[in-house]
Amino acid sequence: MSRLLIVHHTVSPATHELFEQVLKGATTDEVEGVEVVTEPALGATAADLLAADGLLMGTSANIGYMSGALKHFLDTVYYPCLAETRRLPYGLWVHGDNDTTGAVRAVESIAGGLGWERAAAPVTVTGRPAKTDLEACWELGATLAAVISPAE
Repeated sequence: MSRLLIVHHTVSPATHELFEQVLKGATTDEVEGVEVVTEPALGATAADLLAADGLLMGTSANIGYMSGALKHFLDTVYYPCLAETRRLPYGLWVHGDNDTTGAVRAVESIAGGLGWERAAAPVTVTGRPAKTDLEACWELGATLAAVISPAE
């Protein structure tokens, strides 16, 4: 069985709503053979990442950057996981009130330094999530699960 790790910092109602849709997509009955593990960004560890076959990250965009909690996770896992997680498929969703560009750029820069492979385009949402945003988050979760599924 493959393991999909979802690391998130979802303290606002909007980011939590997006997280719930990502989780629903990742656990859809349409994809088999994937265990989904969720961890808050401040609690996720290098051991969690090393045990994963894929990674989904969710964050708010704070002052043009990812949340401090997600940055802490990435700082914590960078060197312990640098060699062992090359080519790890990952996905990202970001919510911001005005702009998500800086947060996406920062996460993708770190993921690139780690040698991870983006398995789906980032889902970015500004303002209140619309139905299409929620659907995109569901699709993101389902896509990452399908990418790592042993049945695929």
